[in-house]
Amino acid sequence: MGTEAMLEEVRAGGLLPPGASLIAMLSGGRDSVCMLDLAVRALGDEVVTALHVNYGLREDSGEDEAHCVALCGRLGVRLEVERPRRPEGPGNVQAWARDTRYGAAERLAGTGGSLIATGHTADDQVETILYRLASSPSRRALLGMRPRDGRLVRPLLAFTRAQTTAYCEARGLAWHDDPTNAGLSYARNRVRHRLAPALAEIHPAAAQNVLRTAELLRDEADVLDALVAVEIDDPDGSGRGSIELDRLAELPPALRRLVVQQLADRAAGRPVAGAARHAEEVAALRRTGIAMLDLGGGVRAIAERGVLRAELQGA
Repeated sequence: MGTEAMLEEVRAGGLLPPGASLIAMLSGGRDSVCMLDLAVRALGDEVVTALHVNYGLREDSGEDEAHCVALCGRLGVRLEVERPRRPEGPGNVQAWARDTRYGAAERLAGTGGSLIATGHTADDQVETILYRLASSPSRRALLGMRPRDGRLVRPLLAFTRAQTTAYCEARGLAWHDDPTNAGLSYARNRVRHRLAPALAEIHPAAAQNVLRTAELLRDEADVLDALVAVEIDDPDGSGRGSIELDRLAELPPALRRLVVQQLADRAAGRPVAGAARHAEEVAALRRTGIAMLDLGGGVRAIAERGVLRAELQGA
């Protein structure tokens, strides 16, 4: 696929609509470089702001930053650079980096209507699904990343890493890949370098089949979400919702799990891993007075006079 065809497909996808302003998350790698260039061509350089986060975790991280400065100068794009300090002590470095860059993007986007774009590709989608299948027993694992989550957009999900590489080469765009991506220290890298190739040996269309399955399941998830929404009341318009415990107990087990998961997700404003596993315990809460149950992720179920809701602990 040529560069013009990729541009037309991005435009047709509607994730970068004319007139939108955009925060483009720029690591300096080939995928984010491709995404930034396509965004500038689709929207214009005056409405695109690039964000680079220099975590300072590698001795050569300054080279990535310098590359992003040069690239944005060439494309005529404003660049914002964040240089966070990693907290002392043990912790998941990748989780900290992810939270840091998305937090920075949200602050930069502010309360306006700016979209936030990442350079996730079809290869990233496959790797994410495989990783979640191994690490997270929930239907969310099979759904993968959505092209749009709120104002977060992923305009490259239809393209492979090979296509973004070819795009950059054709456009004369250099990139800086993180050398740690080639190692096997992180679980996601092992999925990329070991698991995905092993599946391709089993069947040459393995990646395409994973992507197609996720697409079908996302369509079906929309139907299930509609069924859940019918069961959840929202009398105060808060968006958090509630349901009578007697009604929850009447629901089929699968729908009961989905309702509990949805209440937890709404309360937290994010997915709460494993909340659905507590559905039977929640349905058995007493109908008189007040009863509480920890759903994980800092969220608790609260049954008050037979009506169930979920809240963040300490709220």
